Amino acid sequence: MKLSGEEVFPVGEAFLHETKYRRESMQSGFDMSARPAPFKEYSDKPNIQLPEPDAVKPSSLRQAIKNRRSVRKYTAKLVTLGHLSFLLWASCGARGRDAGILRRTVPSAGGLYPIETYVIVNLVEGLEPGVYHYAVRTHSLERLAGGNFGETLMHAALEQNQCREAPVVFVWSAIFARTTWKYGQRGYRYIYLDAGHIAHALAVSASSLGLGSCQMAAFFDDEVNGLIGLDGHSESVIYMTSVGRPG
Repeated sequence: MKLSGEEVFPVGEAFLHETKYRRESMQSGFDMSARPAPFKEYSDKPNIQLPEPDAVKPSSLRQAIKNRRSVRKYTAKLVTLGHLSFLLWASCGARGRDAGILRRTVPSAGGLYPIETYVIVNLVEGLEPGVYHYAVRTHSLERLAGGNFGETLMHAALEQNQCREAPVVFVWSAIFARTTWKYGQRGYRYIYLDAGHIAHALAVSASSLGLGSCQMAAFFDDEVNGLIGLDGHSESVIYMTSVGRPG
């Protein structure tokens, strides 16, 4: 890829080069009218209210960090709805309002929160198998599609079998404009950092409940986008994590 001058970079290096901050080209001010909606909700889909996340009792933070590891094999034991509720809250949920702003449990550049959370349910207590979206404001799940999608997700994730075995797989997408309207191309760096914050919070939270998790970035983007119903441009899948009882 040819950029300024005569330099030619591979795509990855071009990304780093083109998203650098430079004093001579720093923008000043932001067009607030260009800011996208901060929440995504499917008002026309069935809604399942989740139990309060404080109903479960996790282990100590020290023990959770010590026990965290990547787990790719799971038992057939289901994940409880209470545990799923806690994991969603701990990794990307709301912790209350402050000055009228809904504060979250994880950091995000500029407090913009471009990451959306979907779950592929294979074996969760009280939930039909299917594809769900997490509605942050109401701490609830919106059912987008019913059915067993573990096999489909496994093939889309380069045959990673944990997608089929895990009781639940978290799929994170990014609505890019939520961050880039303010930070421009630099915003893409922040988006991927945001996803990392969420995935780590989930991994430690799962460990605190005696669950295992495995983070995955290897997948055919368009196939996973198609499974969830995303266009792959304004919103696209960027990260996934499987969760279940270690086998």
